Amino acid sequence: MARFSNKVAIVTGSSSGIGRSTAVLLAKEGAKVTVTGRNPEKIRETVDEILKNGGKSEDVNIVIGDLTESECQAELVKSTLERFGKIDILVNNAGAAFADPSGKVGTESNLGLFDDMLKLNLRSVIELVQKCRPHLIASKGDIVNVSSIAAGPSPFVYYTYYGVAKAGLDQLTRCMSIEFIPFGVRVNSVSPGLISTGFLNAVGFPNDAVRKTEEYYASQRDCIPAGRTGKPEEIATLIAFLADKNSSAFIIGQSVVIDGGTSLALGMPSHDLSKVL
Repeated sequence: MARFSNKVAIVTGSSSGIGRSTAVLLAKEGAKVTVTGRNPEKIRETVDEILKNGGKSEDVNIVIGDLTESECQAELVKSTLERFGKIDILVNNAGAAFADPSGKVGTESNLGLFDDMLKLNLRSVIELVQKCRPHLIASKGDIVNVSSIAAGPSPFVYYTYYGVAKAGLDQLTRCMSIEFIPFGVRVNSVSPGLISTGFLNAVGFPNDAVRKTEEYYASQRDCIPAGRTGKPEEIATLIAFLADKNSSAFIIGQSVVIDGGTSLALGMPSHDLSKVL
């Protein structure tokens, strides 16, 4: 029997990158999956990948919308329950950093960006967990949040507001884990380093700048000791491990770092990204 047979998962931000790889892996291993994002074409690509890897169309639920909107979250929960009858796994992957159009970084950046990043990276997680709470308790399910090494302890000045939001998510993970474990629901998170996804494009980098950034940091052993950027599939594998009680039942409230050694070397924040580009 496949590892996630008879399990129902919601994976937010599943139109690309880590979210897409996670949805594909969970479906490949037997789960019924709700995928969601704002771009219908990209979500279609995710579904195609699921089907290509052995998933069944009847086991995929699609919700198009903005996760920061309560209506979208309500539809996520409602449609998943109507389609599959329960919720076993919630992967809070949707998240992003936004660049200030003026080029300012750190606390000089527009405060509107701070509000937007908190809304997407932290508030939307809290709100969706509130909506899923009774259903996860009923199934004794699992929550996996996707954080970032930008949350600390090393400061990334280019992503100050993003790091603050993700640091909040790490604390939320710890608090929720204690709150939920008496009901049999585990909460954990993963903290990726630099992963080859569309993340930097979403920040505002053109493709050439993304390539330069990834190649530069991968070539600097004090930035990524592993000598390469990570792959979305590698993060998905860790998420699946944390969502599987048979593999990780005694792991509760942890944020597992997966960064090729970046947070050990501590060199990345000292490099001036503007000079790299």
